[in-house]
Amino acid sequence: MALILNAKELSKAFGSAPLFDNISFTCAEGERIGLIGPNGSGKSTLLKILAGQLTPDAGEVALRKKTRLAYVAQDSVFAPGVTVRARLEQALSGSAVPNEEREAQLVRTLGRAGFEDFHAEAASLSGGWRKRLAIAEALVAAPDVLLLDEPTNHLDLAGIDWLEQLLAQQPFASIVISHDRYFLENVATAMVELNRAYPEGLLRVAGNYSAFLEKKDEFLHAQAKRQEALENMVRREMEWLRRGAKARTTKSKARIGKAHQLMDELGDLNARTRTATANIDFSATERKTKRLLVLEALRCELGGKLLLDGLDFVFTQGTRVGLVGANGSGKTTLLRLLQGMLPPTAGTVTRADGLRIVYFDQNRPLDPDTTLRRALAPDADSVVYQGRVIHVNAWAARFLFTQEQLGQPVGRLSGGERARVLIARLMLEPSDLLLLDEPTNDLDIPTLEILEESLLEFPGALVLVTHDRYLLDRVSTVVLGLDGQGGAQRFADYAQWEEWLDERAKAKEQAVPVPVAPVAANAPARKKLSYLEAREYETIEARIAEAEAEVERWKMALEDPAVFSDHTRIAEASEAHERARAAADELYARWHELEEKAGG
Repeated sequence: MALILNAKELSKAFGSAPLFDNISFTCAEGERIGLIGPNGSGKSTLLKILAGQLTPDAGEVALRKKTRLAYVAQDSVFAPGVTVRARLEQALSGSAVPNEEREAQLVRTLGRAGFEDFHAEAASLSGGWRKRLAIAEALVAAPDVLLLDEPTNHLDLAGIDWLEQLLAQQPFASIVISHDRYFLENVATAMVELNRAYPEGLLRVAGNYSAFLEKKDEFLHAQAKRQEALENMVRREMEWLRRGAKARTTKSKARIGKAHQLMDELGDLNARTRTATANIDFSATERKTKRLLVLEALRCELGGKLLLDGLDFVFTQGTRVGLVGANGSGKTTLLRLLQGMLPPTAGTVTRADGLRIVYFDQNRPLDPDTTLRRALAPDADSVVYQGRVIHVNAWAARFLFTQEQLGQPVGRLSGGERARVLIARLMLEPSDLLLLDEPTNDLDIPTLEILEESLLEFPGALVLVTHDRYLLDRVSTVVLGLDGQGGAQRFADYAQWEEWLDERAKAKEQAVPVPVAPVAANAPARKKLSYLEAREYETIEARIAEAEAEVERWKMALEDPAVFSDHTRIAEASEAHERARAAADELYARWHELEEKAGG
């Protein structure tokens, strides 16, 4: 494939902080490059340089002659009163598309983007549809290279699927910054990670995200072996130097010079491989009650639209719900119902006594003028976390902030940094039920992985609304899908939800009556319990209590200093604790099955 873009030896710094130094980057015809990297590595800056919106401190970007390049920023903002059609007409006015073909190009582009009302006001569209319009605006001029900065942050799951198909089917090249791992898996033909940990400032691998992970693992393994070998060589040379090496002979001088080269190389390698990760750990209450919240025959209408109808669901400790559905299907409404911010139209929401609910709001209300210090510790120069007093400096470091940043206003932070501030505030509130509405926007992949692990370890219940399908699959014990017409259905995973949507779409095309999912979300088929099942159901709560007591007994054993200091006893106690935990989990799963069969 012929090169269409060639960036050579680019460097960029803001103040004294270098983002990247002397990196080179190419893009060939038809390539789909996924650009990733930790927050602050300079991904968005690099994309703006490639787009010609920023000038590098050093280096140059060369485009093939007559190459048309289009750039879509992270945030899509439109002036009030401007219609969808007007935005595309304006984009076409400065394009190379012939006048006689412009109307057909406009209609075709908006149609592929899913727009039906071309006269809708652009500024009034939802975030997902504004992003679709921004992408359509870039595509209408028929670019050769499309640059997209975090487009999946604002698209719903249907929008992400649309974008995946669009990029895979179109002939233009694309460079996309994204932390959506399934998106990168499905779309990318090459991956580039921008990271100072690599000798050249980036690592490029041909293939999709899984191919990149394999090559990255090989690279890091080889780098670790080189680091170990260097440490051994430097240790030997240091011992030789300490014995009083005489620099009189040419051979001795050469060896001293070589020793210093080895130490410099090791120092550079150590500096590059020194990484920090956010330390995320949500606080749980000491609640012993397992049954936290129960929805019975829940119905909700808003603005004359039926969103939920007859929803039954039981939240117990360990329930992790992935909540999915198109924009406007009622996901945020359900979260508000769970909190008690909104009364149901009919049905009941029964909460355990003293239930602690913590909500992560996707709108992220942070005062831009507040300093980072006050955002992290509003009342003093310390916070109380899990019963311990932690100074704000240490609390900030836990989320990868420096002491120098504490005096900065929150408005100067990046999107990923603001997300880390909100997660830090969330962690200070002990909870039984976590409600997370799009917590992953702007988080880099390393922070996403830490968030995943924390959610998996959280002992309470949680409801997760996210467009990150990888996170949904990894964290959720059940996926609850809302169809936007009152129906709800329970699925084992996100793939099952997608299959159900496909079946509904095919049935609609063929005008065949669609088997609408039962409204009782965790009762796919209402049956009465058999005699033996009824006997089992009567005793299962007592058996769960016994199983939890066994888990607690082994947990206390693991914390016993006498056990902890004995390798054999700690291994035996760990295995027993795992067996007890697995037995308790099986009982909880069986309890769910019996409750569903009994009708919630």
